[in-house]
Amino acid sequence: MAEVEFERRLERLFAAGSELDDAQAFAARVERRLNRGWTARRWLIGAAGIAGGVIGASQLVFSNLPGRVETAEQSARALGAGLARVSPNPDLLAALSGDYGLWMAVGLAVLTLGYAVSRMIDEF
Repeated sequence: MAEVEFERRLERLFAAGSELDDAQAFAARVERRLNRGWTARRWLIGAAGIAGGVIGASQLVFSNLPGRVETAEQSARALGAGLARVSPNPDLLAALSGDYGLWMAVGLAVLTLGYAVSRMIDEF
């Protein structure tokens, strides 16, 4: 019985820790260091953002963007003209609208279900 009382008393002594005299000063020093670290991080992130913006802008200026846009427009016009001459194959449309299209839809549904089940297994 004495051992149980001793253990309870010992637990109470460890649970009730005394506050040190310099606890407030220690907490203030820790907070100052943390705030200084956050200030440095903010400055570094801002500097990295500015440097990235300058690098991106310089690459945009030196990449001859207007000439590339004009070339892309010409390519798009040529592709559009070529696609206008191509007509869809009626046999392909008939195959997709019949049983073949149904089996494709079933296959895609099974694949989607398998993906969903695998994601659920990963989550749990």
